[in-house]
Amino acid sequence: MDRYLKVIATILLGLVVVASGCIGGGEVTKVVWASTQFTPPQERAFVLDELIPGFKEEVKIDVEFIPLDYPDLATRLEAEESSGKVTIDVIADLHGGLDYFNAKGWLEDLSGKKLEGRTFIESYMKYATDKNGKLFYIPWMSATYVMVVNKEAFKYLPSGLTEQDVIQGTEKWTYDALLAWVKNIYERTGKKAFGLPAGPKGLLHRFIHGYLYPSFTGYEAKKFDSSEAIEMWNYFKELWKYTNPASTTWDTMADPLLQGEVLIAWDHTARIRDAIETKPEEFVVVPVPRGPKGRGFIVVLAGLAIPKNAPHPEEAWKLIDYLTRPETQVKVLKEVGFFPTVKEAVNAVPEGPLKILVKGVTAQSSTRDALIVMIPNLGAKGGEFSGIYREAFKRIVLKGEDPQKVLSELGPKLHQLFKEQGVEEP
Repeated sequence: MDRYLKVIATILLGLVVVASGCIGGGEVTKVVWASTQFTPPQERAFVLDELIPGFKEEVKIDVEFIPLDYPDLATRLEAEESSGKVTIDVIADLHGGLDYFNAKGWLEDLSGKKLEGRTFIESYMKYATDKNGKLFYIPWMSATYVMVVNKEAFKYLPSGLTEQDVIQGTEKWTYDALLAWVKNIYERTGKKAFGLPAGPKGLLHRFIHGYLYPSFTGYEAKKFDSSEAIEMWNYFKELWKYTNPASTTWDTMADPLLQGEVLIAWDHTARIRDAIETKPEEFVVVPVPRGPKGRGFIVVLAGLAIPKNAPHPEEAWKLIDYLTRPETQVKVLKEVGFFPTVKEAVNAVPEGPLKILVKGVTAQSSTRDALIVMIPNLGAKGGEFSGIYREAFKRIVLKGEDPQKVLSELGPKLHQLFKEQGVEEP
């Protein structure tokens, strides 16, 4: 009998050990976070070294961060949803991509879930809610593209344009005024002082479709090959005469600004942050100019979503809760330059260089003639969309081809992309 009791006791002890391992010291649950955001090395390091460790320490859940280009994310998600073998728990992507995924029926409805201690900006919540009232993502962070001016440039303002016109974005701050300004700098200094991120990985295409096109035509794509578009391209050719030719090698504008190679530059807020933080006394962030149809500019809105059939939906929601907390969003702003989506975080932005960014972004969004556009949601065709604008730039501005000829050739290709995807042209 004693022998049998010892055997039973041994078995019970083994079960206790196994159970305790599962509860306390066993394998930690791992959430798979696929993201088109934070893919550059510096931003990825911030995620791996700061964001994820803080989350893991607090909730004892590990995170596998998988940075992907949009086409790769779309392909992977479609394959997983089709096969029923979903491995992704959280998706981080721009509004356009998430809107496309939702239209395909690949995202969970988050309407009934609560996030305490934060008030999301109303316009962002409207974008995240579809026509059926489904909340298909949680607004996570926002950004835009602005102009940065070295204060030295204000010495060369053209007649009729003041420093306050530029900083406040008045009706006098136009693309024609920008051209007169950079021409004036060139004639007085010999310096081609304007800069654009026109390198292979730069965001020049956003400047064209999200800024020039709506400002001159009222649309991003609908009037791609219109007479107003031809006028715009002729303007761009003239502006390029006073643009630093090294722009075709620059992917971001922070270094050219810091090195004094340009005095006025356009870029994504996250990509000019280093210049502002390094020499805050030298630079001011200002609204972009206005064109004949208004002051066109992009609002970049990134969100967090949970795919249907995600393996760890509860743990995924905990990660979303963590990433949208005001204190986390302020940390993202400090480290990477993306702006908060919750009001509590906006109010907590610290004084210093970041305030320079915030003031410029706020001034731009507050202009009376603001013409806000979003990056179109074309799914896997997004790369082709961007490529058409870059090809037009290369042929018209760099090679000097006739704008009407180029647009008549590229226009049908652009319009067809929207038809194929069943998306209305913006």
